[in-house]
Amino acid sequence: MSSWKEGLTIIVDILNTHLSYVLIAVLLVAGIYFTIRLGFIQIRHFGHMFGVLHNSRQLEGEGISSYQAFCTSMAARVGTGNVAGIAIAITLGGPGAIFWMWLIAILSAATSFAESTLAQLFKQRDDRGQFRGGPAYYMERGLNARWLGILFSIFLIVCYGFAFNAVQANTITESMSSILHMPAWGSGVFVTFFSFLVIFGGLRRIAKVSEYVVPPMAGLYILAALIIVVANYSRIPDVFGLIFRSAFGLQEFAAGGFGAAVMNGIKRGLFSNEAGLGSAPNIAASATPYPPHPASQGYVQMAGVVIDTVVICTASAAIVLLSGVPLDSTSGIVLVEHALSTQYGDWSKYILLLIILFFAFTSIIANYTYAENCFLFLRKEKTAKLYGFRVMVCFVVFLGAVASLPLVWAMADIAMALMAMTNLVAVLLLSRLVTKLAKDYNQQRAEKKLPTFDLNQYPEVKDKVAKGVWE
Repeated sequence: MSSWKEGLTIIVDILNTHLSYVLIAVLLVAGIYFTIRLGFIQIRHFGHMFGVLHNSRQLEGEGISSYQAFCTSMAARVGTGNVAGIAIAITLGGPGAIFWMWLIAILSAATSFAESTLAQLFKQRDDRGQFRGGPAYYMERGLNARWLGILFSIFLIVCYGFAFNAVQANTITESMSSILHMPAWGSGVFVTFFSFLVIFGGLRRIAKVSEYVVPPMAGLYILAALIIVVANYSRIPDVFGLIFRSAFGLQEFAAGGFGAAVMNGIKRGLFSNEAGLGSAPNIAASATPYPPHPASQGYVQMAGVVIDTVVICTASAAIVLLSGVPLDSTSGIVLVEHALSTQYGDWSKYILLLIILFFAFTSIIANYTYAENCFLFLRKEKTAKLYGFRVMVCFVVFLGAVASLPLVWAMADIAMALMAMTNLVAVLLLSRLVTKLAKDYNQQRAEKKLPTFDLNQYPEVKDKVAKGVWE
């Protein structure tokens, strides 16, 4: 039995390694392609992106607001990877990894615009009147390929509904065990109970919780980083110099050099902001957008990419690099803990625990919304079946909290790679439509109008868009 497991582990590791390189390459190419095709939209319209976000609380009609959709997507994006993942990237690739992380965030923002805009266009109502949409829906409606949507949905449910939630729950257990000495079963009951309360409230409750929890949770972490930046302001020029020297291989750190810095920065940037993976469009489609145009939700989700990677991930980098802790002393969350303790003292571990609890828990409930969306796609909107699915998700949360399942998690990474590549195929095939939507939106802006979608201007998709959504 042990030899069988070892063999399977080796095969999974090989597949995981090769697929991750393929995925990174495809995501990078997609980011460059949409950046050029959309005329560097994330740079030219940087201010407007945040202007749309500022007005995103407005809600006309049913559903959730763009701001609630934004907060829910941020809940999924901002997880423990924004803390531990950045520390690992710096350890393996040197400080230069941060530069490549910034660069890939800017490029991939254009991909996020494309997939979220498509999700809005091809959304539909479920039997409760709530908007539903995402990659599976634009595969079915936009490409007439339900089979592709089914594949995507299965991959996403495996990743976000089960495996990734188990990982987040396990992170909570490890943190509570290390700092509070709480047994695994106690942490498991704790996180499962609160997950149950929120998840069984449905999409609107998850959106409401995200709206109230995500901004202060991110703000607390950014504040902790800002205090360190102010306290060590004299070292800021040296740190920036360190980042740029390391980024181009002029100085080696840990396993550094040019290749390690590039790969670790790109990988952390792509996997942190999730642009192109096909996850965030599932909640982006649920919003009632303002302005009432599919492209407005593309701008909101672009802002999410920038805030996640350029702001929150940079906060983690600032904590580590300004603290003066040797980068080869340890790795991951422990490195961040040591960095905080040098600035705040031993009690800072409780701040870190609170941040991890919020980051991981909000990721769990947001990941569930993505999985629910795809589950309903498979079930053809039969919401009555959701209760059993919710129980399964909560059970997996508890299982992840009390057990370590590295092989399952590695297989989930394979499913994520397949999910992302399936999504990118669809988005690239629909790229001409994305360009038309972006031009329509910005032409109306240039004419001093509130961008409003007119389905009659899109005869090529008039019969594909769900009835009663955009008329």
